[in-house]
Amino acid sequence: MNKVMEGPVKGIGGFFAMTLDSFRYTFSRPIQWREFIEQAWFIARVSMIPTILVAVPFTVLVSFTLNILLREIGASDLSGAGAAFGTISQVGPMVTVLIVAGAGATAICADLGARTIREEIAAMEVLGIDPVKRLVIPRMWASMLVAILLNAMVSTIGIFGGFVFSVFLQDVNPGAFVNGIPVLTDLGDLIISEVKAGVFGVIAGLVACYRGLTVKGGPKSVGDAVNETVVYAFMALFVANVIITAVGVKIAG
Repeated sequence: MNKVMEGPVKGIGGFFAMTLDSFRYTFSRPIQWREFIEQAWFIARVSMIPTILVAVPFTVLVSFTLNILLREIGASDLSGAGAAFGTISQVGPMVTVLIVAGAGATAICADLGARTIREEIAAMEVLGIDPVKRLVIPRMWASMLVAILLNAMVSTIGIFGGFVFSVFLQDVNPGAFVNGIPVLTDLGDLIISEVKAGVFGVIAGLVACYRGLTVKGGPKSVGDAVNETVVYAFMALFVANVIITAVGVKIAG
């Protein structure tokens, strides 16, 4: 039993050790600004199109379902409130989870995993270069930045798409839709949503970096690490979503 648990426990310990080092050395000089910008653009490039393709049907489905319910109870004027609340509080962060873990994190893991099996990481360590400072920290914060921006984009797409779908296809009054947007959501909800996205980005970036740097074997092990990154990132992000939502509701209450 001890041998069975040894691997997972060692992996969790190594992940948390790398996480602590990442936060501790974040502002240590030299700060890798160029790597940060390059990685932010890299993650945004692989995530932008999937985000749009996932956000549109998600938000349309939410608006369609809510509008049917509101029409049944004679409150179709509140469709804007429902669309804004659903998009900002849940749909935006959830789509961010899907894309950050499914596209951004896997790209990071594949890149670092390929470097690891080519022994580039070992060569950096021999030269006295810390992989955490040089590679992990820029990717962690780049992932956070892109996740925040993606969440804002999804929220915008959701509200605009809900407006178009509700007004032109379900005959909702456009003025009532716009006036209903701030009924259930305010600046605090938007801040909580962006905090969720930022935390998701940091977690996904750290998971991807850790699996990429701990790959052992050949190309097949890189593929296995990428698959594991998706699973581990999803698990961690959904737990973080529940915790942050509960804390946000408690604070708002």
